[in-house]
Amino acid sequence: MNNKSSARQKIRYRIRKRVVGVSAKPRLSVFRSNTDIYAQLINDETGTTIASASSKDKDIKAQKGTKSETSKLVGGAIARKAVDLGVSAIVFDRGGYIYHGRVKALAEGAREGGLQF
Repeated sequence: MNNKSSARQKIRYRIRKRVVGVSAKPRLSVFRSNTDIYAQLINDETGTTIASASSKDKDIKAQKGTKSETSKLVGGAIARKAVDLGVSAIVFDRGGYIYHGRVKALAEGAREGGLQF
């Protein structure tokens, strides 16, 4: 466990033991790359993705800003999609990342969009 990615994977497994998304309360999963950020609403009972949003979406990519500002827009976009599907409560899966910076901005954007977690 010397490199950063294997340490994150270990943290991710520890989180996923506790965080489970069901149809009434899906899991908001976050993946962060160096340039982009992705969010998915997942129903773990059926193993399906309900909705997704990323910083590569055309409406988000068109807006200029820092990575944290873009992450907040992604959080708002996933919240809008969830509310359209009738989902208001979720469980947050930070994916092994520290709840800071871009991950925190995405969560705040989702909360401002109307999701509760």
